[in-house]
Amino acid sequence: MRSDNVTKGVERAPNRSLFYALGYTKEELERPLVGVVCSYNEIVPGHMNLDKIAEAVKAGVRAAGGTPVEFPAIAVCDGIAMGHVGMKYSLVTRELIADSTEAMAMAHQFDGLVMIPNCDKNVPGLLMAAARLNIPAIFVSGGPMLSGTLQSGQRTCLSHMFEAVGAYKAGKLDESGLEEYEENACPTCGSCSGMYTANSMNCLTEGLGMALRGNGTIPAVWSARLRLAKHTGMQIMELIKRNIRPRDIMTEAAFHNAETLDMALGCSTNSMLHLPAIAHECGVELSFDMANEISAKTPNLCHLAPAGGTYMEDLEQAGGVWAVMKELTKKGLLDTSLPTCTGKTIAGNLADVENLDPEVIRPIEAPYSPYGGIAVLKGNLAPDGCVVKQSAVAEEMMVHTGPARVFDNEEDAIAAIYAGKIVAGDVVVIRYEGPKGGPGMREMLNPTSAIAGMGLDKSVALITDGRFSGATRGASIGHVSPEAALGGPIALVQQGDAITVDITNKSISFAVSEEELARRKAAWVCPEPRVKTGYLARYAKLVTSADKGAILE
Repeated sequence: MRSDNVTKGVERAPNRSLFYALGYTKEELERPLVGVVCSYNEIVPGHMNLDKIAEAVKAGVRAAGGTPVEFPAIAVCDGIAMGHVGMKYSLVTRELIADSTEAMAMAHQFDGLVMIPNCDKNVPGLLMAAARLNIPAIFVSGGPMLSGTLQSGQRTCLSHMFEAVGAYKAGKLDESGLEEYEENACPTCGSCSGMYTANSMNCLTEGLGMALRGNGTIPAVWSARLRLAKHTGMQIMELIKRNIRPRDIMTEAAFHNAETLDMALGCSTNSMLHLPAIAHECGVELSFDMANEISAKTPNLCHLAPAGGTYMEDLEQAGGVWAVMKELTKKGLLDTSLPTCTGKTIAGNLADVENLDPEVIRPIEAPYSPYGGIAVLKGNLAPDGCVVKQSAVAEEMMVHTGPARVFDNEEDAIAAIYAGKIVAGDVVVIRYEGPKGGPGMREMLNPTSAIAGMGLDKSVALITDGRFSGATRGASIGHVSPEAALGGPIALVQQGDAITVDITNKSISFAVSEEELARRKAAWVCPEPRVKTGYLARYAKLVTSADKGAILE
């Protein structure tokens, strides 16, 4: 066993003495050592229950003959970090999580790992670590939050809460109405209840084959979540026994499956950052262009919040991620021969699966749309591409032309929106918020929610080299590449330039001649870095463009 490096032989007597100091017995050290990577903390609602998940995982490991050893991973709550300097520290934690998990697993020579993430950067960070380490590993998340309910009976969620602030600023909602959202939008622990980034990535972990059924959809507060955790703890022992490793499962074909599932579910645009980064750790390159190829042939089957009025518990009761995958197999859109962490192929996993609610998971013959939930746009504004969640865009905004309203940071943009300076027809441009320019590529949920809350989501577009929360809806185009800090064309846009967003034809452009662009480029001066010390400064020096997954080089 790999753990023999720290537990076997005379030379390892000092190592064993330190295990004995921890209270481990000789008998426990003769069993496989399983690292339980738990991102429990008391600041993230999606992580406050992970101590219970970890205990259940450890019970499963012990029941199957292993010795569990828990250690922590960090996690940021994007909602709490939103709208201030804290959001610069969200995406960057993905690499911290991957690096620190690699360090712990290599230093202590675990035979296998059970990863317990839940929220946005924690899931991809741990998937990156699993791929990099390539020792047997399996995932079980903390599960999604239940949706909330207002006094009117209307169901609600975090995206409604952010939009309620915009409605309040516009005089469309009074203080008591705002408080009602505040007290009911997030009623339980768990990852926020729509198809936001955390739930997107937990669902895609099932699609990749790295988690058991229900990982993405069983609510955090259901006891079924604890049973899932116990079974996950048992299953890691089987993976160790059979030496099934992450890169055996996360192949190029598996990533194509995941992107197909992404399109069917209508996942967060952040998946277009995370899937390439995880694939990179597996030695697989995913291009932006591939996303459109997959989207063109993959129907969108789900409209969970913010795209529609259904939530994660509805998807679970409809049959979960595997039921969506079963629909996709009816048109041969998935490679079902691939291995998974269950020990079976995808075909074996899906043999007895049914779609239990065709209103939540549309049959593939009657989808919401014949194309996928995400689109990549290219043009003279974004030569290397940008991303939009087209399943959450109103029909009238699929093609839009309007004057640019240009802001060099999120704070100036949100102030203008709240002050009523953005009007129907405008195209808001927020730049110097990319991976390098931010640094950290902040989410723009506050501006997009303000636009929606003020009733402008069907008449105003927003474009940024930053990114969006999965809770964002409307014509919100992010990940513009190259970013402004690299001298990308978004840095050259001027107030009033006519910008055309054509989601139908996958294009984005601004009406400026080549000669004028060349003149502006010659006059452009790269701004001074906003952060010159600490982790963000190091990150800015190493990070690549958004179209490459914002990986570090």
